[in-house]
Amino acid sequence: MAFLSSMNMIGSGLTAQQLRLDIVAENVTNAQTTRTENGGGAYRRKMVEFQAQDGRDGFRLAMARAANGMAPVNSRHNEGGVKVTRIVEDPSPLKLVYDPTHPDANEEGYVEMPNVDMVKEMTDAMAATQAYSANVTMLNTLKNVISKGLEIGR
Repeated sequence: MAFLSSMNMIGSGLTAQQLRLDIVAENVTNAQTTRTENGGGAYRRKMVEFQAQDGRDGFRLAMARAANGMAPVNSRHNEGGVKVTRIVEDPSPLKLVYDPTHPDANEEGYVEMPNVDMVKEMTDAMAATQAYSANVTMLNTLKNVISKGLEIGR
């Protein structure tokens, strides 16, 4: 059933963009955090890495199995969509702010501040929201197509 794999692709996109928005929220929340729990320095901005799953291997596998006289295998890992490969820390340098009264200031009076840029975060949030909205639109379109297909049988 091809529409189920389409739903899985759309669902993977919704899940990935939701995680992306969660990471943006974490970055904004920690924009002023100068000390992390594990004893490290200032908070480092996090980013989400995606990997496309094109689903082409599923077709290739089915054709190869058919050519060898074998039955096709339904495998969920080749349906396509997107997956989150990992969440990484932004390697850009931390910001130094002169504030000798701050408890985390070094000997020269500078405090390491997180490398979170609000413009980047808002841009990332807007892009994730648009991608999420596009996935919702695709889901609604798929529901309409399925509904119309079911009406044909009446």
